[in-house]
Amino acid sequence: MKKAIIGKKLGMTQIFAENGVVVPVTVIEAGPCVVVQKKTTETDGYDAVQLGFEKASEKHVNKPLAGHFKKAGVEPQKHLKEFRLEGAADMNVGDVIAVDTFTAGEKVDVSGITKGHGYSGAVKRWGHHMLNATHGVGPIHRQVGSMGANSTPSRVFKNKKMAGQYGNENLTVLNLEVIKVDAEKNLIAIKGAIPGARGGIVFIRNSVKA
Repeated sequence: MKKAIIGKKLGMTQIFAENGVVVPVTVIEAGPCVVVQKKTTETDGYDAVQLGFEKASEKHVNKPLAGHFKKAGVEPQKHLKEFRLEGAADMNVGDVIAVDTFTAGEKVDVSGITKGHGYSGAVKRWGHHMLNATHGVGPIHRQVGSMGANSTPSRVFKNKKMAGQYGNENLTVLNLEVIKVDAEKNLIAIKGAIPGARGGIVFIRNSVKA
């Protein structure tokens, strides 16, 4: 990837384009991110940088991380993420990556943790239709239904869509368009919805498809 940054989802709004069209956007507070660690081909076998986002209080950082930040000579950070950037070999510990690395009109991929819905049934989790609300159906209107044949194969097939944990998983939305970048306020507006709740941490990188 060419460039990447860590951000915090602030919420959704809408922006009027120059032609008067209303564009729904997600506003993200992206950066500034400091380079906490640099990995090179000579020492680690590949080139990458570890970025930190949001300053943290020293009392909220454990001893291994405190030593990690002290060795780098940077202030403690709340969130760390490693990126294999093309220009990682030219970057140094302490360098700052700001939101202005992205420009309006670019295509990006955004990763985040989706909202957690807890243990959910098949209707909510997979969109299964309910059983007919008629006599004889009983208290099973929202159950998963038939599990398969009896004597053959005498088991439930793997990947059967059933009740279980819904949400709270890493999701990446591809090929989203950057609508606006505000370098002074460290804000970036991206067209459409991105994973997670307000205040969730997201990772923005240039699109792999564009």
